[in-house]
Amino acid sequence: MVGALVFGAYCFIHAAMQRPDAFTAAEKLSKPIWLAILGGTTLLALPYLLGAPVGSAIVICAAGVYMVDVRPKILDVQGKSR
Repeated sequence: MVGALVFGAYCFIHAAMQRPDAFTAAEKLSKPIWLAILGGTTLLALPYLLGAPVGSAIVICAAGVYMVDVRPKILDVQGKSR
């Protein structure tokens, strides 16, 4: 559960630090939408809202999509890819 919270928080912070136009240039959802998705799902992982297994699974799925699909394309658009 703690790992899911940390993973979701990392993805949220990473998305918040990126340029808004990079999201649209990478043909992904806009920055505010991704911040809402990542922030909302991270809050769901808190044990008193939805419960440990369900909330953690939701945040891992949302953050995983961001890390695997969105993040690399945003970094590539900005010229920061590894």
